[in-house]
Amino acid sequence: QVQLVESGGGLVQAGGSLRLSCAASGRTFSSYHMGWFRQAPGKEREFVATITRSAGSTYYADSVKGRFTISRDNAKNTVYLQMNSLKPEDTAVYYCAAQYYLNVGDTTTYAAWGQGTQVTVSS
Repeated sequence: QVQLVESGGGLVQAGGSLRLSCAASGRTFSSYHMGWFRQAPGKEREFVATITRSAGSTYYADSVKGRFTISRDNAKNTVYLQMNSLKPEDTAVYYCAAQYYLNVGDTTTYAAWGQGTQVTVSS
């Protein structure tokens, strides 16, 4: 089982950028498709982006397409989320998650989750 730890969250002004990282333990990181999700207060957890195990394909929510980029470095057991042109509505706790069988956006099919990192975008 892979274990995940996110970092890189913080407070940023609207229009700014942040890069989130998610470090995975274990030797099987490259076996997993990796996703980012977010959850704002009082809202459901929502899909942000997914990258396949070989980084051959990426998927994005419409709300972040063109602004966020997901990437991974299998040699470092790390997945990243580069967030540009941030908006106040991007404020949420961001989670990374690992999935063995690709099923983009379905939270029930992700086998492991990190503890989350807070992103706050001020207007």
